[in-house]
Amino acid sequence: MPYHTKQIRVGQSVSVLKALASKTRADILELLAGRDMNINELSQALGVAQSTVTKHVQILEEAGLVTSDYLPGSQGLQKRCHRVQDRIVVDLSPEPRLHDAVAEIEVPVGMYTRIQARPTCGLASREKFIGILDDPLTFSFPDRREAQLLWSGGGFVEYAFPNILPATVEIVAVDLELEIASEAPGYNAEYPSDITFWINDVEIGTWTSPGDLGGTRGRLNPPWWHDYFNQFGMMKIWTITREGTSLDGEKVSDVTLEETKVAPWQATKVRIGVKPDAANQGGFSLFGAGFGNYEQDILLRLHYVAHGSLPSPVPNPWRPENPPGGNLADA
Repeated sequence: MPYHTKQIRVGQSVSVLKALASKTRADILELLAGRDMNINELSQALGVAQSTVTKHVQILEEAGLVTSDYLPGSQGLQKRCHRVQDRIVVDLSPEPRLHDAVAEIEVPVGMYTRIQARPTCGLASREKFIGILDDPLTFSFPDRREAQLLWSGGGFVEYAFPNILPATVEIVAVDLELEIASEAPGYNAEYPSDITFWINDVEIGTWTSPGDLGGTRGRLNPPWWHDYFNQFGMMKIWTITREGTSLDGEKVSDVTLEETKVAPWQATKVRIGVKPDAANQGGFSLFGAGFGNYEQDILLRLHYVAHGSLPSPVPNPWRPENPPGGNLADA
């Protein structure tokens, strides 16, 4: 079993140290050292109410010490917890950068630049279905820009994130955040899918979605969305640095930021799809700001530094009053 060590700088350590300043939370981390456990199992092992365990787990999640997924259980979905790190090292040396900053770019799920969709497939806005269900021609319709939910039984979808950072800065890390799940007819919590991600045509890794989640209504879903459809996904965070690529804080590949060629004043291309030879052909569903449980679209976060005066704040080019264009679907 691999042993995971994370080094953090003193400025990043406050939330971690606060999370560790609790006997109950320390016991949770010790229990998770042996295996992943759900909330009920942790509650029984600790002799503490499930509501109390849930609050402690949330604090550990916020500190990046624990990640959780919703998986099918004997009585519906269960929240299963995983310990991310085995060892934390706090680096007390000064930060060498003069400045650092973050630019965030959100792209609505309907504003793809290229797509190859396969039934079952479709688009939905907050008001209605867009086009014709299970017909790939739908993905060429102009009103795709209103889509807040996209699903496909296979193939891929591609987005372009306009990076308008000045050429004088240096990008040191990239985060890709999105709410995602498999795609099954209706919903099916046991419907695994091997979903692969690419940045600028460089494969950064594959995540196996456990299923297409439903049974409980997504927090943001409009009233007309039927209960027997899929309801929400899982929030996944990919991070690419000079050291490699991680998913939800755990390293998954050696692909570095340099290999992806993410650079200032250039568009960053993101592809999400299921390879034709993937073992689990479960498709994918992408949830935008108006569906699922998380009020955000697909988010690209650029961490950058400037050795001198910090550049002016970077505006968000995807403002609702000025939606971007895009190429027609390659359906």
